[in-house]
Amino acid sequence: MFRYFAISLPRYLAISLLRYLATSLLRYLAISLFRYFAISLFRYLATPLLRYLATSLPRYFVLRFVATIMFLIVSLTITAQSGFDGTILRYGGNKIFLMSIYGEKVTTIDSAISDADGHFKFSLAGRLPGMFRVKWAKEGFVDLVWNNENVQFTTTSSIPEDSLIIQSSIENQINLSFSRLDRINQSKLQLLMPVVDYYPVKDEFYNSVATEFENLQRGQQQYLDSLAKLYPNAYAVRVAKVYQPPFLPALMNKDERLNFLKQHYFDKVDFTDTALLRSMVFANKAISYLSLYSNNRLAQKQLEAEFIKAVTIMLSAASVNAEIFKFWLDYLVGGFDKYHLDEVITYIADNFQDPFACEDQQRKTALQKKLETFKKIAVGKISPDMEVPDAKGKPVKLSDIVSEYTLVVFWSTQCPHCVSMMPRLKELYEKQNPRRFEVMAVSIDTSRTEWTGFLKEQKLNWINVSDLKGFAGKSADDFNIYATPTIFLLDREKKILSKPISLRELEESLRDNKLIK
Repeated sequence: MFRYFAISLPRYLAISLLRYLATSLLRYLAISLFRYFAISLFRYLATPLLRYLATSLPRYFVLRFVATIMFLIVSLTITAQSGFDGTILRYGGNKIFLMSIYGEKVTTIDSAISDADGHFKFSLAGRLPGMFRVKWAKEGFVDLVWNNENVQFTTTSSIPEDSLIIQSSIENQINLSFSRLDRINQSKLQLLMPVVDYYPVKDEFYNSVATEFENLQRGQQQYLDSLAKLYPNAYAVRVAKVYQPPFLPALMNKDERLNFLKQHYFDKVDFTDTALLRSMVFANKAISYLSLYSNNRLAQKQLEAEFIKAVTIMLSAASVNAEIFKFWLDYLVGGFDKYHLDEVITYIADNFQDPFACEDQQRKTALQKKLETFKKIAVGKISPDMEVPDAKGKPVKLSDIVSEYTLVVFWSTQCPHCVSMMPRLKELYEKQNPRRFEVMAVSIDTSRTEWTGFLKEQKLNWINVSDLKGFAGKSADDFNIYATPTIFLLDREKKILSKPISLRELEESLRDNKLIK
């Protein structure tokens, strides 16, 4: 760690860090039994000592001194309170929100009004350690670690992440320094990678680039290992270990590198550390791993086949812990459902089960129920039946619709994509001669006025139904509707032929079945 920083850390940063650490230690000494003597002595010694260390000694020894001071601060400091003590510069007299994080779910748990200087406080007494978000305005926020310490920080309202300064909190100093180092190193590695891949191996320049490529990775790993030895139980260190990618030798070609990552991405991930679910680390790790299999040149079927491989490795790796396995299972199903990757969801439903489903039958779990429903609405299956009232309150049953084809469209007046799609769908519907497909438009609205008003305005004369219960309605539940528009094309026997996710795909599906030209 020290050798790495001795090479890369500028002297002015070393001086700044030493000053910060000296001030922190001084604060502790100020509350000790010999306060006056401690302050006088430390002030007398600190300035010449820091000047000497920063200008005379090698950076290696300076950083050893820094690490020793950090250790003393962690060992000696007794915090008076536990929570967030923040200042957002130029944001006085405004509302600030405190949010908990679980995966990608962010929930507001408290709020405060900043004083004229932008200062505010949040208590986290009784909370479990994890990542929390301090949010303001529309897009202003910082994510911070809390692990039973008082966190003091300052930032600006306009560029919160780049201007973030941690005045007190070893956890957040670690988190901030590692994330910034990782961001810089990943940028460098991305720039070096084309040279490693394509430059002549026997050239001297290649050797220097390959050495730098590997040294960047080793330096970051050594830094993380040093942090882990100093602070083995630090939440920020445990998060960093999950984010840390595997080491990639420079001599690997692109395909070898990709295959190596696919096989070893989770080798050092601790899937038993359920406390990390109170952060975004497992959600982000899942996304970064799936990106190894994503390729925009692949057709949907090919892409689904690739994601099935990824899912198998991911869920197998997480199976050592039921809680993290369930989190990933739910997260993956929700994500694949959003993009209508039904083959992947069907594969998951056929091969994996919510580990808590058998323990608590009342929960039967929402996740397990969702998986079972996905099996029922897969392409090739007979669609579930539904009975939903029309605008006059008369029940309409899907199975009673007599038509060569039926297009079931779940939509809402609150959905911009749905509203923009309806005029084109109306045009396709009315151009039929003879009529070969019927439309059953199931509204997910909760306001009768908005629903019926839109129908009259657009003059939509196909079969319009709604129970006005939104996503809580039975039909929405039976068809696993979590987003709109969601579309099913059925044949005469109500077998599901396709589930297009856009107007373009809908037109392709209608064209494939010779319903439009």
